[in-house]
Amino acid sequence: MAKTGERHTVTPLELFFDLVFVFALTQITALMAHDLSWHGVLRGLLLTGLLWWSWIGFSWLCNLVKADEGAVRGVMLAAMAAMFLIALAIPEAFGDLPGGLPGPVVIAGAYFAFRTLHLVLFWLIAEGDQQLRRTLIRFAGSMLGASALLVVASQYDGRTQTVLWAAALAVDYGGTYLIDAHGWRFHSASHFAERHGLIVIIALGESIVAIGVGVTDLPISWPILIASVLGLAVSSAMWWIYFDATVHYGEHALASEPEETRTALARDAYTFWHFPMMAGIILLALGLKKVLEYVGDTEHHHLDDPLKGIGLYALFGGVVIYLLGHVGFKWRTMHKVGVSRLITAGLALVAVPLVAKVPALGQLGVLAALLAGLVAFESVRFAQERDQLKHGEQHA
Repeated sequence: MAKTGERHTVTPLELFFDLVFVFALTQITALMAHDLSWHGVLRGLLLTGLLWWSWIGFSWLCNLVKADEGAVRGVMLAAMAAMFLIALAIPEAFGDLPGGLPGPVVIAGAYFAFRTLHLVLFWLIAEGDQQLRRTLIRFAGSMLGASALLVVASQYDGRTQTVLWAAALAVDYGGTYLIDAHGWRFHSASHFAERHGLIVIIALGESIVAIGVGVTDLPISWPILIASVLGLAVSSAMWWIYFDATVHYGEHALASEPEETRTALARDAYTFWHFPMMAGIILLALGLKKVLEYVGDTEHHHLDDPLKGIGLYALFGGVVIYLLGHVGFKWRTMHKVGVSRLITAGLALVAVPLVAKVPALGQLGVLAALLAGLVAFESVRFAQERDQLKHGEQHA
């Protein structure tokens, strides 16, 4: 297995690996849209957490060895197969359909297989590194506990099943956080930052897919065109918010962090603070999907109908959670408060009851205007600092 260095970049196999996550995220959005309830949204977020924890493990592993060389390549492809099975079974994650295999059991089994492949490969990479192997043994405890709880959850339904899923993720996430970060290994700040930037792009791609899925089989119209452009503007603003500055100061912070605390920073800023960004994007995708249904499906909705309840909260709440993820990320990496993003998140939250009776197209327009205002303000206010940041002269 070929070790990586500081200048290591993302390999084509890692990009190929991410394709199954594109499909899985689409499945989650469809599942939440089908069960448009608070319980359904919670279950969608639990599935997002499961996928995120699966993906994040290989982001750490492939920071240490090249994914497209040696035995790593075969394990990556096998893990892809396991994740693809999880994605296929997502429609039956919490409710088995008549006939065929039990969906919840398939997900529990495929998740265990995925995590086992990751752990075994990590163990082989750690040959000669006793501290890392001791860390992996502790890590295995939380992985096995979470997998066992998913198996138990597959035998229940309703709220009990949801609670067991939440407990499984709490064991997985909490167990990892409690492990001393010094036991992990970290080679390349540039690879780690690039890897997480790519998964953010993939998630944003799902928000764009949701726009098209929302009007599938509906005749094209001016409201659909306007809503589509506004939805794309929202997704573009969220892309800008991450890639104009966040991706740069995150990488710079990792690269300049002392070696003894670098793994803790990578864990907190990327493994944990990127999850609310991902969850926010998935919720936004659900909201965009519902907006396009409202403005395009004239048989069931009028153009002046407002987006209500969960659809409205998903649309605005997704952006709020995404921005708060950025605020936490900046605080952890730079020890600075992202005031403009915190204020915008607050404005988006306050806007929800104010636009409750505004037509869905207008609600989307308000959200697009809020994000456009944030982009415009930061473009002017931090222009010099960001120019210096991008050219590597200093941190923004």
